[in-house]
Amino acid sequence: MGQFIDLISGVFTPILGLLAATGMIKGFLSMFTSLEWLDPASGTYQLLNAAGDCLFYFFPIFLGYTAMKKFGGSPFLGMAIGASLVYPTLSGLSGGEPLYTLFAGTLFESPIHITFLGIPVILMSYSSSVIPIIIAAYFGAKVEAFFKKIIPSVVRTFLTPFFTILIVVPVTFLLIGPIATWASQLIGAGVSGIYDLSPLVTGIVVGGLWQVLVIFGLHWGIVPIMLLNLSTLKADPILAMMFAASFAQIGAVLGVMLKTKNTKLKSLGVPAFVSGIFGVTEPAIYGLTLPLKKPFIMSCIASATAGGIIGFAGSKMFVFASGIFGVPALISPTEGINYEFWMAMIATIIAFVLGFVLVYFVGFRDPANPEAAKQAPEPVKEEKASLEPNPNNRYEIASPMTGEVVPLQEINDATFAGEHMGKGIAIRPTSGRVVSPINGVVQTIYRTKHAIGLVDDQGVEILIHIGQDTVQLKGQHFTAHVKDGDRVSVGDLIVEFDLQAIIEAGYETVTPIIVTNTADYLDVVATTNREVQEKDKLVTVIG
Repeated sequence: MGQFIDLISGVFTPILGLLAATGMIKGFLSMFTSLEWLDPASGTYQLLNAAGDCLFYFFPIFLGYTAMKKFGGSPFLGMAIGASLVYPTLSGLSGGEPLYTLFAGTLFESPIHITFLGIPVILMSYSSSVIPIIIAAYFGAKVEAFFKKIIPSVVRTFLTPFFTILIVVPVTFLLIGPIATWASQLIGAGVSGIYDLSPLVTGIVVGGLWQVLVIFGLHWGIVPIMLLNLSTLKADPILAMMFAASFAQIGAVLGVMLKTKNTKLKSLGVPAFVSGIFGVTEPAIYGLTLPLKKPFIMSCIASATAGGIIGFAGSKMFVFASGIFGVPALISPTEGINYEFWMAMIATIIAFVLGFVLVYFVGFRDPANPEAAKQAPEPVKEEKASLEPNPNNRYEIASPMTGEVVPLQEINDATFAGEHMGKGIAIRPTSGRVVSPINGVVQTIYRTKHAIGLVDDQGVEILIHIGQDTVQLKGQHFTAHVKDGDRVSVGDLIVEFDLQAIIEAGYETVTPIIVTNTADYLDVVATTNREVQEKDKLVTVIG
């Protein structure tokens, strides 16, 4: 399950922002046409509709890039495979008179319009599709890797993609595409069947558990089903049922802000509340409600109540959107603002109010020591790390490599960017060396040598994760110079890696350096420098 979740998140995370942005455009267009502010026949509508539809219409191209990268292949090869699936000339051939029909009279009845070397090609609409390109990219990555091994390096640059495309594209149209599309339709029908059994119960379960799924990253397993429903059914009930979850969460945050006497919690509540309005609930969950326990439970109850109402009303979302921008996404393109829309709005208001009321009146254990919360950490001076505890109970972590400093929030990995494993910083290395950032012990050298766990003499636990998705390399291009249990000092060489080879293999090299036991400390403060050298001060852990 963990590998599946990692796969799905790696494929979809890079485009979620763009997916939400284009979904917002589509949602506003639905609202404007429903209110008769915009004529669907106008040039303005057509242009904005193209802007909103561009990602979803050409979804296989974008997913081809991210999926191929995730599977360790060349991303542009994935784009080429995806582009072939939405090639307009092939799509247009399906409208003519068929040569003959396969599987006539069955669920899989398919008219045949063209053949490839005498083999019938089942033409389908792959625009907005999800599963076919992901499977094709996986197959493409394996084919590419095979040809990279056997083709001489002098001609590998053009012969590898030549043979890969020559094999993968026909196989995708002949085999992968039809089977994956039929599987997609069956999955969509299955989800609709479960929903039809009891929309009320489905709504309660989805609404109540959505935030729990987010915590464990399990919501990634549902995202493809949502997108599948949007592409095949043109609407999705699951998106609607979880829509109110973010508003239940910010209602709980508001309850905490008004109830607590802890000034640090109050200050954390403001940005968490604002980001929650736009559908980004991680700051609220990890910063406030989950550590306080009861507010998180209350928000789940409020979300379950709203989810049940939305499920009972049969509300659906017609584009992918979240937070306040999900409101226009609930408007039907054909029926406009209807009963289902208003019930979703009422449920969302109930989620917000109920989340607030439950937290405010049921209460929670307030970690009251406001004076301690007012003590802001002093600015960190940029100097060489000394790693010895000082009277202020601070521990300095040195830089394990030379390179450009990158904030965690800017890296393309939801787990690290969301600080789910702890606070820290990332470095885009300019050399292939990792040295010890602490005086301590090597806790773990991963079998693939792409990640190292260390514990310093004061108990600070450090994770260094070299690159993104580099576990796929299975240790290739990495050389470990220490083993589990070895004692290390600041500057000792731990791992060497072939930076250029990793880049040429299509992997991002930005390296997170995480304090994995962040919860044991008051704060973790990263350097403000834009570049660092080995052994420069990188992170200050405040005890």
